[in-house]
Amino acid sequence: MAGNLEPTTALSDALVILGAAGIVIPAFARFRITPIIGFILVGLVVGPFGLGSLVPQYPWLYHITISDPAAIAPFAEFGIILLLFEIGLELSFNRLWDMRRLVFGLGAMELGVSAFLLSGVLLFTGLQISGAFGLGLALALSSTALVLPIAGTHGPVGRAALSMLLFEDIALVPIIFILGAMGPVAAHSDGPTLGETLLYGGIVVAVLLVGGRLLLPRLFAQAAQTKSPELFLAATMLVVIAAALSTSLVGLSPIMGALLAGLLIAETEYHTEVESITKPFKGLALGVFLITIGMGIDLRVVWAQIGPLALAVIGVVVLKALVTMFALRAMGKERATALEAGILMASPSETTLIVLTTAAEASLINRETAQFWQIVTAIGLTITPLLAKLGETWGQRVAKTSADAGQAVPVEEPEGERVVVMGFGRVGRLVADMLTVHGAPWLGIDSDPRIVKSARQEGRPVLFGNVDSEAAIARLGLDDAKAMILTMDEPVLILRMVKKLRATHPDLPIIVRARDAAHAAELYKAGASHAVPETLESSLQLSEAVLVDLGFPMGLVIASIHEKRDEFREQIMEEGGLEEKPRLKSGSLRERSA
Repeated sequence: MAGNLEPTTALSDALVILGAAGIVIPAFARFRITPIIGFILVGLVVGPFGLGSLVPQYPWLYHITISDPAAIAPFAEFGIILLLFEIGLELSFNRLWDMRRLVFGLGAMELGVSAFLLSGVLLFTGLQISGAFGLGLALALSSTALVLPIAGTHGPVGRAALSMLLFEDIALVPIIFILGAMGPVAAHSDGPTLGETLLYGGIVVAVLLVGGRLLLPRLFAQAAQTKSPELFLAATMLVVIAAALSTSLVGLSPIMGALLAGLLIAETEYHTEVESITKPFKGLALGVFLITIGMGIDLRVVWAQIGPLALAVIGVVVLKALVTMFALRAMGKERATALEAGILMASPSETTLIVLTTAAEASLINRETAQFWQIVTAIGLTITPLLAKLGETWGQRVAKTSADAGQAVPVEEPEGERVVVMGFGRVGRLVADMLTVHGAPWLGIDSDPRIVKSARQEGRPVLFGNVDSEAAIARLGLDDAKAMILTMDEPVLILRMVKKLRATHPDLPIIVRARDAAHAAELYKAGASHAVPETLESSLQLSEAVLVDLGFPMGLVIASIHEKRDEFREQIMEEGGLEEKPRLKSGSLRERSA
């Protein structure tokens, strides 16, 4: 009987985790809510402080609860390792070198000032200096696992967050050693010293860097030749786990090894395939980590100490947000970026739990204090998506104010007959450039205040406005417009806009960006004058480039591309059961602007 218990427990826990993934992700995506909150709530419900506590009274609950939280902890740690590996894949050594000022300047400032101020506040609660210092360092850390999936790594907020989080990950090892050395039991410890760990760690990192550059291209080339996705995945996991184990064996964090593995693979031509093949596993493993966070929250303890816990959470969040905002402003970042990144980075981290455990084992803080701040950390992680939304909203308001101020820059805005370009991202900017080349006056509108401010600083006539707002559309004076061009990459919004514009302006030429042929057919039904499917246009441009390179005359190639485009349009209209509409003639804009 005892021999069958362990597999049953493992299968039961796996059922709960996979069931949570299958239910939480689609359900929360439907309501446009991050699944991060969903996974934490699942852990809260099915954990030992939720339904798991009722298993003795109701044994059937055993099959839908997680009976041994410690058993899934290694999978949660593996999720963090895969996350850092994915971050490494998105970076490169050149990009990391370019970020050195932010990593060691901004990152050190944010962590150091936050830890100093938090330690100072904690001294007034009655803690000793060593305990306050340990807690301050722990609470100053921010969550890599939650912040980067929310912010990404390419935008201004994502780059700022990435630089600070990278420094925190690097600083984690010396923090743990310093706290261990400060404890009263440190004198009796036979473990390696900080110097020995850094020495051995440096040797391991150097071996990984040199060996990775020499071996990884050959390893993945052999895996790619087999054309077996399974072997490619196995080679990837081998590299990640070997790198993580190598750094952990010498006392460094395993996530440092995972980050190095990602950086090394990012330098090879196989990084795109590796990223796509590991992404589903990272998401599932991260879900397991979030479930463990939820399982650590005991609502009865929270309710019994609701006042002190709320005060602690608010205090940590506000103080860290202010410090991060001031640090970002000191490094020259815009107010909107500083505000959004500051609020996003305000909650504690999963590594806070590691540092708290270290401080407790070193007797810097007692177990009750550690448990209190562990609950604070769990609550802080839970509200991170809400903080992200709050920061985004406030950041957009600040950016809008800056954009409105930027609109005071003298930019000549064409009046009367003009082309209106709605959406001034990559596609809208290119369309506007082509209109300028041919002398057609145009006016742009976008709902992103950063884009508007940047465009107006360049002297472009772009206005801020919610493209789905009737008031914003009324400002554009569409009665005299030559054409309306919709360039946003939001199929549902574009479809709604076409219906609205066609109802109010039946004679206005409306040219829209379509996702594919099916989307184009829907847009034609809604009243679009011309819908341009991205998938078809990319194939036509590819065909044009190939034919020209093969030596065919440019004029004949362009003529054939136009004929094929007309065929596609007629086919889309026929499949949608629509009658052919009069097209916007190629010379009409030039003729009407003359």
